[in-house]
This record gives sequence, structure tokens and C-alpha cells, in this order.
Amino acid sequence: MAEGDYDNPTFDLLSAFKSRFGLSADAAADGPPTTGVLASAERVYDNSIDVSISMAGTRIAADRIWTAMQAAPSAYSAASPNAAWAVHELHPTVREFGVRGCVDFVFTMDLLNFCFWSDEEVEQGRFAVEYRGQRWTGYWSMVAGLRRALDEGVPITSSDFWQSEEECTLDCLKGVFRSAVDGQEMPLLKERLEVLREAGRVLYENFSCNPVNIITRSDGSAARLVNLLVEHFPSFRDTTTYDEERVKLLKRAQILVADLWACFDGGIPPADLDTLTIEDEDIISAFDFDDMHELTAFPDYRIPQMLHNLGVLSYSPPLDSAIRRKARDHQAAPKSRRQRHHD
Repeated sequence: MAEGDYDNPTFDLLSAFKSRFGLSADAAADGPPTTGVLASAERVYDNSIDVSISMAGTRIAADRIWTAMQAAPSAYSAASPNAAWAVHELHPTVREFGVRGCVDFVFTMDLLNFCFWSDEEVEQGRFAVEYRGQRWTGYWSMVAGLRRALDEGVPITSSDFWQSEEECTLDCLKGVFRSAVDGQEMPLLKERLEVLREAGRVLYENFSCNPVNIITRSDGSAARLVNLLVEHFPSFRDTTTYDEERVKLLKRAQILVADLWACFDGGIPPADLDTLTIEDEDIISAFDFDDMHELTAFPDYRIPQMLHNLGVLSYSPPLDSAIRRKARDHQAAPKSRRQRHHD
């Protein structure tokens, strides 16, 4: 920042302060890394007309959440916040996959972690994957499909495989995610194939076909890893425009970083630690992020629904009417039109 900047009539002292201390997306190069998501959200909050945050509603919601946490303390243990990762039977573990295999699995999982919407009101009629004697729907159907494919010898988590137009085809993906329910198919399979193909090219051109190399390049920073993912992988680059300015959401990039952190920071049972090689330990140490607080709540569409129901978010009458009208129109629309809308 040059001395003359202070004499500039358009100089913004608050923005300069934030930039200096890494509190905005425009932080100085030598400042702490930041994703810019909070700065984007703050700008929307400061200028929003149709949505506001109720302080009274926030206090009431916080009290309700705290009460729920007190009622089930083991589910919210601060001592081992990531222990739940290893508990779920579909999450990859070091014992099963090895360290590199876990990274590959989580990377693939979050590349494909989008749009599991179904218009089937009854769960038994929705797309589902049969695996280990159980039917999995929604997000878990995708995870189960990946595991089943690996069990059947399909190298679905390999970036080399993604790049092969002869092996990794649309028909192959249909087999990987074949449904246990007749007439139901995982949504957006063609788009998911394109995401894998694109990621394979990026890994080949920039990271020697190894997702671990992205992580080590982050130098122990969760925010820097998010930014690297957004910089190199277009499918992680979810932004929008508000009042002619770009707003960062970065939902899946942040989910990927959080999932990797959960997998390796507290998700490895002590019994498995003795099996690690020096290379494994080096990879795991790369997840010792000192800035996980930089990640934000992921902007899933259900978040504003819940916050509105809790009284945290308030809508203007025109917006509230528009939402209710949209909901009525959606329910009245034929299923084919509804599916196109969600796609």
C-alpha cells in the first residue's frame, strides 16, 4: 500500500485494514490465506434487501442447538471431533485402503458429490444402490457405488482410468452406479463423467496424476488447499454474481478439504498407526491444518430452509410469497419437468 493511497478520496480504510490482516479475499500476498467466502457473504449481508438475520431468532436457535448438544454429548464430543468418520461403514479407512487409497477415494467422492435429488416421494421408489445387503439412497448411494465398483475390480478412483475414453465411458458409469430400483438412474451421469474426465486432465497436467501433490502444495493450510482446488479444477469453482460483484460459495471444495481432514485427523484408529510407512506419515502430516476455522458452513439449499424455520433468517413479504408460489408450482408440475428444473 503506497503512502499516496491515503490521500485518495476513494481510499477505503476498513478494506485496507481487512486486506492487511487477511480478512478478505484481497489479502496481501504475505498475509494468512483466506478463501474469500466470508468476505463475499458479508458483502451480500450488508446489501441485502429481501433477506435479513434476526438477532433474537439467532439467540433462540443457539439455545435450542446447545440444548440438543447437551442432551447427546457423545455426538458432539470436542475431544475427538472426527472420530465419527471412521464409524460409518462406507467411509474409507486406512486399514482397508491405505493412506494414498483413502486420498484417492475421498477425492473421487467429492468430485461426484452433487445433485442426488429425487422427485419420488416414497424412499423405496428412489434411486438406490444395493451394497453389503443394504440399500443406500442419496449421497450414500454414490459412496456405496464407488465401493462396490472397487470390489468388482473397476479402478473408479484412479485418475488414469478417468482419462481413458475407452474404459471410463458413460456405460461404465451406469454400471458403477446401477440402481437397485427399476427405472431409476443416478442423476446427471453424463455431467459426472465430464467432471471425472476434466479432473483427470488437471491432475495429469499439474499434479503428476496424484491428488496427494495438491495437498502437499497447500503447506498445511486448509484455506490454501481450497484455493488451489478452485484455481485448478473448474468443477470446484462455484461462484455467482450479486450486485455485479462475484460471490464465492466454494461448497464442494470446502467439503473435500473437511472430509480429508476428518479422514486423517482423528479418523485413524490407534491400532492402524503401527502399519504406517514413513511416506504415509508424511502424507498424513500434510493434513495438520492450523486454519480449519477458515472454512465455512457449506451452502446446501437446506441450510436457509432450516435457518428460516428456526427464525434466524427473515424474508421480505415479496420474497416469501415468491418462494411459496414456486413451491406450489413445483408440486403441481409433472415429474419430467421437475427433474429438468433440478438438473
